[in-house]
Amino acid sequence: MIPGSLLLVSSNPAVTSILRNILAKAYDMTVFSRLSAAFDHIYNDIPDLLLADLHGDPETLELLRTLKEDPLFTHLPVLAILDRGDARPDWQTLPVEDYVWREDLDRDALLKVELCLARAERIVETNPLTRLPGNISINRQIQNRLDLGIPFALAYADLDHFKPFNDKYGFSRGDEVIKITGRLMLNIVRNIAQRDYFVGHIGGDDFVCIMDPELIEATCQDLIEAFDRIIPSFYDPEDREAGHIQSTDRKGHVQRFPMMAISIGVTYATKGAFTHYGAITSIASEMKHQAKKESKSCYRIDRRMYP
Repeated sequence: MIPGSLLLVSSNPAVTSILRNILAKAYDMTVFSRLSAAFDHIYNDIPDLLLADLHGDPETLELLRTLKEDPLFTHLPVLAILDRGDARPDWQTLPVEDYVWREDLDRDALLKVELCLARAERIVETNPLTRLPGNISINRQIQNRLDLGIPFALAYADLDHFKPFNDKYGFSRGDEVIKITGRLMLNIVRNIAQRDYFVGHIGGDDFVCIMDPELIEATCQDLIEAFDRIIPSFYDPEDREAGHIQSTDRKGHVQRFPMMAISIGVTYATKGAFTHYGAITSIASEMKHQAKKESKSCYRIDRRMYP
């Protein structure tokens, strides 16, 4: 059985009860009666599968369409729960990957969930740690915007002094830092941009975001402020008080390292300025390296292309 987290949206107590009995022992399942109430949960902890009871609930269907239009959730698999008495679904517009009849939940629900998770594991390209889109999706998002001539800002962020932290405290605590960084970036970008944005996880401690050029500086400032406020809590009290840790460098020498910081490089894309995603990501990476020359969290912007 493929492990995964499930989110069930249903206002029907009978449906909820049946699926709890069938699925809760095998999967981590969260239940909401309305999709609108589940949005914050979905953004903060992206599930592996969304089960949506669409019987007699047009609001859930419309909100589901809105959710799937977001680049972050295009690949989020949705298993619809339908009633045979409903009108025949329009499969061209219904934003789901599979369905199960309400009358057959006892017999088919577990099988359908397993199939959806297995299919998603084969075709969805996301980082398993943060559940954010990975390199293929990142490059596609950038290239699509370039091809359409849509002005945007690209920010490339990574963490300073992460390796020494990881070496001293272990992979488990390091993974928690990566997850919280992804969550901070996603929530801050979402709250500021609200639409037409994208957040991706390149891998390791490298992240990118795409958004309106006019909003990128406020986003960088909020991200740095939030990161610097939260990250000390990942250190042991004595290291936090000292303001540094002792760990080994890349040559194996014991050395003092400051607390982690975040460095962000930003560039802009205007219509016709770039034709390939590699060119703009290269400049964003260059600006990130400029930011890393500072001894604290900061961002650097290439303003030559400001639209």
